[in-house]
Parts: sequence; C-alpha cells; structure tokens
Amino acid sequence: MVTKDRKRKTLAVLAGGLVLGVGVAVTLAAWNDSEFATGTFTAGSFNLQGSVAGDVSASYSDHNVDTGGTAATLAFTLPTGVVGNMAPGDAVYAGFWVRLAPGTTTGANLSAAGTTTGAAATTNSGNLSYQVYQLAPGATCNAASATGTPVATGATMDVQTGVTAMTLTKGADAATAGTAVQLCFKVTAGTALKQGVATTTTWKFTATSTS
Repeated sequence: MVTKDRKRKTLAVLAGGLVLGVGVAVTLAAWNDSEFATGTFTAGSFNLQGSVAGDVSASYSDHNVDTGGTAATLAFTLPTGVVGNMAPGDAVYAGFWVRLAPGTTTGANLSAAGTTTGAAATTNSGNLSYQVYQLAPGATCNAASATGTPVATGATMDVQTGVTAMTLTKGADAATAGTAVQLCFKVTAGTALKQGVATTTTWKFTATSTS
C-alpha cells in the first residue's frame, strides 16, 4: 500500500518531467533565414591616339614616351618660297591629329603638359619660340590658315604658357573612334638665331577622362 507521502513525491517528479517537456518544445520552435546580394564592378577603357598623317583611321597609333614608347615625329614645313633651313624671322608648321581610340568608354579633356628640349633651343642660343593651335575641322596647318584656338605657347622651346584644355569626344559605339582634333604647331626663329643650331623638342599632351 502506497503511503500518502510517497504518492506526493511521485506526482512531483511527473510534474517536473512535464515542465522539462514544455521547455524543449520552445527551443525547437526557433527559425533562421538569410538573404545575400552581390555586385560586379567593371572599369571602362581609355586610350588616346595620335597621327601625323592626317585624319585617316589606319594612321593612328600610340606615342607615349612615359611608358617606353616613342614620340610622333612632326613633319615641319617651311613657307612657300623659303629654300633651305630656317633663318631669323622664318616660321615652320606641322599638323598633329589626336583622338580617343575605339573602345574608349568616356570623353576627355586634353591639355598640353610641358616640353622637353635640347639646350640649343633656349633664348640665349637657339632663339626659337612656338605656338600650338586647335584648328577647325578641315583647316590646313600652314602660314595661310594656321589660326584657331590657342592651346599653348612658349617664348622659348623649354617653357609653356597659356595652356587651354580641349574637349575630346568618344565614339558612338565600341568599334568607333572618337572625333579627331587637329593641332597645329608653329615654330618661329628669332632674330638672334645662331647659324648651324640643331635641336629637338618634344611636346607632351595629357588626356583626362571626364567621368
């Protein structure tokens, strides 16, 4: 025969078991869920090309001295009637075309970025000065029509002043080059030009993307 005290103890144990069962059910009711997002980032393309042979697609290439390349060689011409080499007062002219290459994905601003030149081009010995213009489409770089928007000037070949940025547009699609811009270089011999002077000057132009 179970006594009253033992019955109370048994009921207490069962009651405790029921409480534990309820606790396990609450733990199993927890839920988890996650969401993930990803993005792909692709840089555009940017390339400036130049040509000394006119606005002909096949004649454009890269001329970047900073990356180990060579500068384009400008073909300076003397005015009609001038025979031989430069003399004091003479001016020579050369055209150079620049454009954004096919595949370039943004427009650009183009600016003259200095010169490097031999010592013979300085005021005391060479007495040469220069002007660079942006010509209108179809214009010719010579004494008769070398007028346009000033881009840069130098009282001597080793200095640069009056720098004005030019706008370059990209092509309509990835297979099309941007619109070409013609630069006209004019180099003038001063009255103190010495006989037999020979020097080489390299002009640098830098294009900066507009976006």
